[in-house]
Amino acid sequence: MPIKFGVFDHIEPVDQMPLHEVYNLRMQQIEKFDSNGYYAYHLAEHHTPAVHSLAPSQNVFLAAASQRTSQLKLAPCVYVLPLHHPLRLIEEISMLDHLSKGRLEIGIGRGGVMEAFFWGQEADSETNYLRYKETLDILKKGLNTDSLSYEGQFHKFDELPMRLGPVQRPYPPMWYMRNAETAALEGMNTVVVGTLDSLRAETIRFKRVWETTHGKNTQTAQGTEPKIGLVVHMVVAETDEEAIQIAKPAWEKYRWNLAAPRRIEAERRGLTQFQSSTDGSFGFVGDRPANLPDRETRRDIEAEIERFDNQSAREDPTRLGGVALAGSPESVMRYMDEYVDTGANYFMCSFQWGDLDHDTAMKSISLFSSEVMPHYSQPAKGV
Repeated sequence: MPIKFGVFDHIEPVDQMPLHEVYNLRMQQIEKFDSNGYYAYHLAEHHTPAVHSLAPSQNVFLAAASQRTSQLKLAPCVYVLPLHHPLRLIEEISMLDHLSKGRLEIGIGRGGVMEAFFWGQEADSETNYLRYKETLDILKKGLNTDSLSYEGQFHKFDELPMRLGPVQRPYPPMWYMRNAETAALEGMNTVVVGTLDSLRAETIRFKRVWETTHGKNTQTAQGTEPKIGLVVHMVVAETDEEAIQIAKPAWEKYRWNLAAPRRIEAERRGLTQFQSSTDGSFGFVGDRPANLPDRETRRDIEAEIERFDNQSAREDPTRLGGVALAGSPESVMRYMDEYVDTGANYFMCSFQWGDLDHDTAMKSISLFSSEVMPHYSQPAKGV
């Protein structure tokens, strides 16, 4: 079964490199994705005290990318909805969808309670979840109406004229990260975090819930086939040995960038309220809101990555714990054959992470695009 390929990016810090140069080099990569048939570029949203994302305003960065590309979908992944005013977000989504000529796709999520705390919001999971739900509700209504009336816990609008609207109706395609069941219930595409084994189980779950909720062979609200896939951090080189040598230290740096700075800042401030929760989680995540679809308990990010590292049973040095991949094109295709067998129809690559440099990422992109993608990919155009 052919699949589509996307790219996931944090835009992590690069030692001794000015920010404008980091952006310039990333635009070069994005242009390469556009010309090589990738479906979408997905950009994460993270804010201080996290340091692993240098593009906290996804809309600003993707607006620039929209002028450097013509085919590639542009996808914030995700908008942390509790941190956004819904009207401002509706306006910016509409602008970006027009600037990109209808190429915007929207990832949505809750974020974490510690991030809410640093933004001066209520730092409890239930209120954070209610903000998320209300913002999403307003978003869906406001993007597809000429006049918005709404009365909620946090926002109230009375016949407010909606001067801007998106190209795509009723709204651009939506993605939900990490939880396949929530995505299926909401009629959204999804990308999960895990191994090939967990992807297989989540794909079955996603398709079952989708069919039960929406009907067999039902498409998304935008008339497309629902997508499910996995984020895979990779290094592709001429040989396995070269790729592994590059990837192993980068993986350790990526893990540090992702988890350590926010924890260090929380510990410095004595924010012990985020260190544990009633459901057994740990590491500054807080309790999980009630009445949500079941899923594996979310642990601290770093501990979660360690769990992936430790559970890999197969003896394959190119699989760095099952969630990162380092090898020659032949080894990557061996992985891809297993990936296709899971039933997933989307594959989200990550090419520059940790302390990998631009040249290494570009080499991986070139090898993957020319030697691997043609064997598995759907055409980039259409659905």
